[in-house]
Amino acid sequence: MTAATHSTLFPQVPDSADAVLDGLDPEQREVATALHGPVCVLAGAGTGKTRAITHRIAYGVRAGILQPTSVLAVTFTNRAAGEMRGRLRRLGAHGVQARTFHSAALRQLQYFWPKAVGGAMPRLIDRKVPVVADAAAACGLRLDRTELRDVTAEIEWAKVTQTVPADYALAAERAGREAPRDPAEIARLYSVYEDLKREHEVIDFEDVLLLTVGILQDRRDIAEQVRAQYQHFVVDEYQDVSPLQQRLLELWLGDRDNLCVVGDASQTIYSFTGATPDHLLDFRLRHPGATVVRLVRDYRSTPQVVHLANALLAQARGRAADHRLELVSQRPAGPEPVFTEHPDEVAEAEDAARRIRDLIASGVPASEIAVLFRTNAQSETYEQALADAGVPYQLRGAERFFERPEVRKALVSLRAAARFGGNDTLLKDAADLPSQVRVVLSGEGWTPEPPAGSGAVRDRWEALAALVNLARDFAAAHPGAGLGELMTELDERVNSQHAPTVQGVTLASLHAAKGLEWDAVFLVGVAEGMMPISYARTEQQIEEERRLLYVGITRARERLHVSWSLSRSPGGRPNRRPSRFLDGLRPGSPALAARGTATAAGGIERGFAPGPAGTAPYDDPYAALPRRTRRTPARCRVCGRTLTDAGEIKLLRCDDCPSDMDEGLYERLRAWRQKQARRSGQPEFCVFTDRTLMAIAEAVPGDERELARIPGVLARKLRRHGADVLAICAGREPGGSGAED
Repeated sequence: MTAATHSTLFPQVPDSADAVLDGLDPEQREVATALHGPVCVLAGAGTGKTRAITHRIAYGVRAGILQPTSVLAVTFTNRAAGEMRGRLRRLGAHGVQARTFHSAALRQLQYFWPKAVGGAMPRLIDRKVPVVADAAAACGLRLDRTELRDVTAEIEWAKVTQTVPADYALAAERAGREAPRDPAEIARLYSVYEDLKREHEVIDFEDVLLLTVGILQDRRDIAEQVRAQYQHFVVDEYQDVSPLQQRLLELWLGDRDNLCVVGDASQTIYSFTGATPDHLLDFRLRHPGATVVRLVRDYRSTPQVVHLANALLAQARGRAADHRLELVSQRPAGPEPVFTEHPDEVAEAEDAARRIRDLIASGVPASEIAVLFRTNAQSETYEQALADAGVPYQLRGAERFFERPEVRKALVSLRAAARFGGNDTLLKDAADLPSQVRVVLSGEGWTPEPPAGSGAVRDRWEALAALVNLARDFAAAHPGAGLGELMTELDERVNSQHAPTVQGVTLASLHAAKGLEWDAVFLVGVAEGMMPISYARTEQQIEEERRLLYVGITRARERLHVSWSLSRSPGGRPNRRPSRFLDGLRPGSPALAARGTATAAGGIERGFAPGPAGTAPYDDPYAALPRRTRRTPARCRVCGRTLTDAGEIKLLRCDDCPSDMDEGLYERLRAWRQKQARRSGQPEFCVFTDRTLMAIAEAVPGDERELARIPGVLARKLRRHGADVLAICAGREPGGSGAED
């Protein structure tokens, strides 16, 4: 992992807004300075997307263009949100909210619950499985631990795709899901699960999003209050957005377009949870005037690693593959990836442990090495092999660093020492900050030399050693700093879950490795049945497995080792074969022709406007969108004045300029909107705002292309309501296309 204790992580805060832009490449700088209107950043692995978007926010705040409290940046994990907050703090952008979707929604739900619902908010449960088990028992179903986990995952998928129990079976069939039980049983269990939650007055994490969406849809006053608070939105990992999260984002935005999304369709690996890259790939369709920036300069990996990653995706199929990015390494050449075959899994693990031991002996830190596998069940063999080789390791996804008992106790001791300061007799001979920390933590079990062997004792020592190393690097970056300043740094790290590096080889599943990087990566078990996993049967599932392997490859900075075994156990039948994904990539395998070409190399598209020529970049079925070299300002179609007010821009005229609106058409549209709102259970403005209806009544569009040109008619609304609106404009009765899809 990136060394969290390296002194470069304590840089000086830039002294000006322009200094925030120093060191950005041209595409990253474009992201950082594109502060208005919709922006879509297509960012390949290792291309500095987090750097680009944090510098974007910081530049806007430092330049006085963005108010920090008006910015909401959302991502998908607490670790990623914490990293973003830490980077913004180091760039001098204080007060910006960087949260997960769930965290942001929970804060809003807690704040508005008394006003919107009244009384105390239901208790949030951490784990669904016990409630699902109770629901299964109530249904007369006996589920083992694996089935409980799988059924719980199905309930989560149903909720994030906004599928109610009665519709589950049909929705699962349409989505091509292989249900772990009979779909009718799952639907019944899902219904009972919801009943039990209501009975016990508890909610789950998906309810947090659903309830927030419901309040924002039903209470226009609350929605407007949230929109008044947040004016600018940044969404990281946008390829992983679920339909429910997208709906929440739309409600946060309202009719505004100050939105920057960042993602890579080739790293979509969570579709089993309801995530879909369609929102990313359709972004230009929903926002025809969006600026699109492609980041393809890979600063993480050597050309050899990048070449392998590009070659893997060159064989991919499907829509995400059609928009893959061709990475270009910016690093010096390194060693070629190594491919090894083994008779069994034990031999494969022992070979990896020997190679890792040799790497550590050559000077590679253990914390800069990872073993990545497809399933968590593969971990045990590698834990044993590393322990036998005397190599320390840590399990990714285990207990959070700052929640470990020894770390909490160490922080209490350090805080007490900081409070007593010079009055602490233990510190009288400690000349500097690192010495003081070593003295304090010696009382908690830290020693200059690590204990022999592995296990819990070694784990505790590694955690304390990480704090010692952090103090050393902090003192180097802040000469003269004392324990008080260090505790301030540690408190901020606790709040952002920005843990220091533990000196041990990381063992992690490929899913858990997303967003991380190491100098050396061992991809193990890359055989048919494991990669792709045996239950991946459809083309979509197979392609997701390919993307998962791509994520694994692109975690490596310099060294990459790919291995597989021919049997599971020593002496077993050698009936396995290397993964099909390695065909044409590993030595000795037949070369395969690429299935398609990558999207254009890195660059900037300043925005598109509907017109009669050109082609849409993302399969736009409604309009061909020609390229513009500059985004032109909106002007009043009556007097020609430049428009800045959002409402005037939507009408394309000044408020005080004469209107040629068809009053009768406007009233018919309003009556139709009222019916649609009643049918969907949404406020009328969620169908179309008054301004949008006025713009339609003034333009009187004759076809979908003309309707799509009207600001406020997004792609989703065009698909849902376009036929009805065009029928009304033509003087016909609408045909009912506005039903909820």
